[in-house]
Amino acid sequence: MATVELRFSALPEHVRTARLVAAAVARRAGVDEAVLDEVRLAVGEACSRAVGLHQIGGISAPVKVLLIEEEKQFSIEVGDEAPHAVAGDAGAGPGDPDGEVDEDEMGLAVISGLVDDVEVSAGQHGGLIKMTWPTTPPPTILV
Repeated sequence: MATVELRFSALPEHVRTARLVAAAVARRAGVDEAVLDEVRLAVGEACSRAVGLHQIGGISAPVKVLLIEEEKQFSIEVGDEAPHAVAGDAGAGPGDPDGEVDEDEMGLAVISGLVDDVEVSAGQHGGLIKMTWPTTPPPTILV
């Protein structure tokens, strides 16, 4: 299992770099070429969401992206350190009635539309979006 870890300051200009790195690593891992645009878009949405949550919450910690290559799948985990509301804990999240929650839900809906296998977890110490794509093994070369 090979893992690439990327950390970047929560600034919108770094999201493009994360998208490019994710696409390059996904290609090397064996993700189908036809799916690479979806990988780029999903990573862009997840990273933009994390950047927004950090900026709204005044969090200086970096956004974390893990690119994980396994035998038959490739996963990307985008983590933030923004406190999220947990069941029964109103007011713990960074959103307010001005629309941040709606924007957050919209980003998650876009990601869910792009990625078949997505898991979202969140708690008081941050959130994580894990996206997974199947890979194809490299062709066998007979000599």
